[in-house]
Amino acid sequence: MTETAEKIDYSSTLYLPQTEFPMRAGLPQKEPETVARWQKMGLYKKLRASAAGREKFVLHDGPPYANGNIHIGHALNKILKDVINRSFQMRGFDANYVPGWDCHGLPIEWKIEEKYREKGKNKDEVPVNEFRKECRDFASGWIEVQSEEFKRLGIEGDFENPYTTMNFHAEARIAGELMKIAKAGQLYRGSKPVMWSVVERTALAEAEVEYADVESDMIWVKFPITEGPDALAGAFVVIWTTTPWTIPGNRAIAYSSRYAYGLYEVATAENDYGPQPGEKLIFAKRLAEESAAKAKVTFNFVRDVEADELGAITCAHPLHGLGGGYAFHVPLLDGDHVTDDAGTGFVHTAPGHGREDFDAWMDSARALEARGISSAIPFTVDDAGYFTADAPGFGPDAEGGAGRVIDDKGKKGDANDRVIKALIARHTLFARGRLKHSYPHSWRSKKPVIFRNTPQWFVYMDKDFGDGTTLRSRALKAIDGTRFVPGAGQNRLRAMIEQRPDWVLSRQRAWGVPIAIFADDQGEILIDDAVNARILEAFEKEGADAWFAEGAKERFLGNDHDHAKWHQVMDILDVWFDSGSTHTFTLEDRPDLKWPADVYLEGSDQHRGWFHSSLLESCATRGRAPYNAVVTHGFTMDEKGEKMSKSKGNTVTPQEVMKDAGADILRLWVMTTDYWEDQRLGKTIIQTNIDAYRKLRNTVRWMLGTLAHDKGEVIALSDMPELEQLMLHRLAELDRLVREGYDAFDFKRIARALIDFSNVELSAFYFDVRKDALYCDAPSSIRRRAALQVIRTLFDCLVTWLAPMLPFTAEEAWLSRNPEAVSVHLEQFATVPAEWRNDALAEKWRKIREVRKVVTGALEIERKDKRIGSSLEAAPVVHVADADLRQALEGQDFAEICITSAIEVVGSEGSADAFALPDVAKVSVVPRLAEGQKCARSWRITTDVGSDPLYPDVSARDAAALRELGFKP
Repeated sequence: MTETAEKIDYSSTLYLPQTEFPMRAGLPQKEPETVARWQKMGLYKKLRASAAGREKFVLHDGPPYANGNIHIGHALNKILKDVINRSFQMRGFDANYVPGWDCHGLPIEWKIEEKYREKGKNKDEVPVNEFRKECRDFASGWIEVQSEEFKRLGIEGDFENPYTTMNFHAEARIAGELMKIAKAGQLYRGSKPVMWSVVERTALAEAEVEYADVESDMIWVKFPITEGPDALAGAFVVIWTTTPWTIPGNRAIAYSSRYAYGLYEVATAENDYGPQPGEKLIFAKRLAEESAAKAKVTFNFVRDVEADELGAITCAHPLHGLGGGYAFHVPLLDGDHVTDDAGTGFVHTAPGHGREDFDAWMDSARALEARGISSAIPFTVDDAGYFTADAPGFGPDAEGGAGRVIDDKGKKGDANDRVIKALIARHTLFARGRLKHSYPHSWRSKKPVIFRNTPQWFVYMDKDFGDGTTLRSRALKAIDGTRFVPGAGQNRLRAMIEQRPDWVLSRQRAWGVPIAIFADDQGEILIDDAVNARILEAFEKEGADAWFAEGAKERFLGNDHDHAKWHQVMDILDVWFDSGSTHTFTLEDRPDLKWPADVYLEGSDQHRGWFHSSLLESCATRGRAPYNAVVTHGFTMDEKGEKMSKSKGNTVTPQEVMKDAGADILRLWVMTTDYWEDQRLGKTIIQTNIDAYRKLRNTVRWMLGTLAHDKGEVIALSDMPELEQLMLHRLAELDRLVREGYDAFDFKRIARALIDFSNVELSAFYFDVRKDALYCDAPSSIRRRAALQVIRTLFDCLVTWLAPMLPFTAEEAWLSRNPEAVSVHLEQFATVPAEWRNDALAEKWRKIREVRKVVTGALEIERKDKRIGSSLEAAPVVHVADADLRQALEGQDFAEICITSAIEVVGSEGSADAFALPDVAKVSVVPRLAEGQKCARSWRITTDVGSDPLYPDVSARDAAALRELGFKP
């Protein structure tokens, strides 16, 4: 080789990648610019225009509360929704996303009250509509903040025209839905025990309650038997409870005829206040000894007590005589809810303080009245948690004033202590102790709630609509007709509907849609279409504030009804009724949407929340669910699987992730996690996704660089080399996987498949094999031209498939390739012809790659031991004793496939020291160095370098390419 030849620079003759698409993404800086561009160009409106006339796909947005910055749960939820909408939009649907906000209720009202308290103001002294205006303004401000935060995540939707539950039209529609239920005879006023927040002074629904561990007083109480079998005279029935304050509300004792009970006599006692030797007590036999140990006594068994004997017993109240009260009979009732796994086998029944107690009492009401026992239920605790006059000895007239269960700061009051002391004084306390257990708390104030009997407005679950159906039966039928992802959600929601009590709708607050009806003293509801029309017309024009305005009663009743008889209900609706009604004023009333929705997607807690209330509201008014499918996601934990909390310092905010890494990194995490279950997130996991993103981005970058030389030529499938046909086959397989994955909302499957395809099949195989041809082949090379066509197709498919998941990166890549384009999000997924599918070819190449795997394994050892620098220095001998594998290699340029300068395939077994892999039988490799000279252009080592005198330092292939290019040294 001459000195002149050594200095020839061939770089300008190579088709090396050329692109301005940077390796470093700079997402935190670029993404906000992209958001601004989308807003400036009106991308949302362009999407709607491009989809005009297509079949609608509607994912109805579950409304977040407008009361603070978004957190990681919001980000997870909105990203999932955005991916679904974008994937359907890019598959031929009109997928219009309308974001919404829940604006009423305690979360916002609580914030305004906090401001008042800071200023020393009393909410009750402020005109109600002035207070409501402050709530409305507060919500409006946070809607603006959250809108911008959602857009920063890459969420595309109608943020200029979202739905809000405080919109005047929405408030009118919500009130109208309630009127429909009332007109159908399904709304009633009743007194039942409901969960009551003393702190917030309102009833709560199950969806507004969370459970936390607390340590409570527990007591065993003796009820003296006053009537019953002679053999049980003078004995006591003993109950156990963890709510001593409910004893004044006791009206019965429940037992179960399924269990065995016995009469026991105290033999010895070591206590100051409890049972003494000689006392006789009745327990479930299984629990007697355990109860005796609690009271530090020993028992002698006296006799069995049969179920019919228990049913004949009447007891005196353990507080009989206190404050001149409790002089009524306490009957024993057979109850299915009684268990013998804890306590005494007898259940203290206070119908004003528990659902099961209430149901058992009401089921027996007629029989009790026949026995001369009043079935009236006392109101022993008021809305502030104080005992009332219905709790003699503890109410307002008691020494020291009324006792209190929980104070308005959520702290334990003195009620338990007072009750326990009174029981000790009457010698009716058997034992006492402490118990750590799960107890309901308000999810807003985080304070304990109580069960309190109070008049509220309910919707029947089991009253016939007149067509043989009930709300419960309609809802259960709707659940059976709904698709659930994951499927376990169906059983969960079904169980809740099967077991739930009547729906309590009323709340004793100020900010919300009122229960806009009139009722008389007996709870009868005024049903008058003209009155309702006046109310709804006012709500449409003035909002629900019209209900609280001066003169509202006279305005709405008009002159057709007795104003003295009909009372304006001032309670507001449960906010779950608001959000459960969003399908009416969003899906039904917007012409750009449709009813029912194709999908509702929220966290798994919404089986008892939005999914639940939407189902009940729609079934009550329309007879079916407002959705065809329900998708649920889990909650985000820290990297250790612990719940995130500010106090632990383990929270991850979407704002931080976007600032440091970018929204597409956060979106990639969502796409690669099993969102159906609880997920984990932290610095290590974020870094893992950054690394995966970089590899994916570099794959896209290489394609862009290579396609800089693409002239858009089209090669017929039959004229393409097998390797290109194989890649098109893989695209056909992936196309099906991607579309099925998006339909199944299985994003992890798609993301994993595309990442693996990019890293393993493209970067580490196809691109690696084809780099030599792409960089060095002549312009006329069919191999090079076919490869460019396939890479063009790969790019189009991959970038559009990834666009719903990584909208910022896909947009940047698409516009880099197609600078004249408007946006990748206006594109459709590429059409993949059926003829690309070639399973026989794929099987053949599976065999080829099996052999290749052994070759690359052998070369990796050679490289590691520094016997070669690159694979092009090798010319291994490959022993393939398997006939099927050898046949697959026939006609292939196996050296090119293995990226070696030469290769020899022989049909015999290799020597014992040849390299082999245990999972590829009858294939072994003997490494060998390539013979010849290194081509100055392609770096391959061949024996034909210098065969063209014009180009003495390159191979014959490269010399031919240089001649075609017209290159002169």
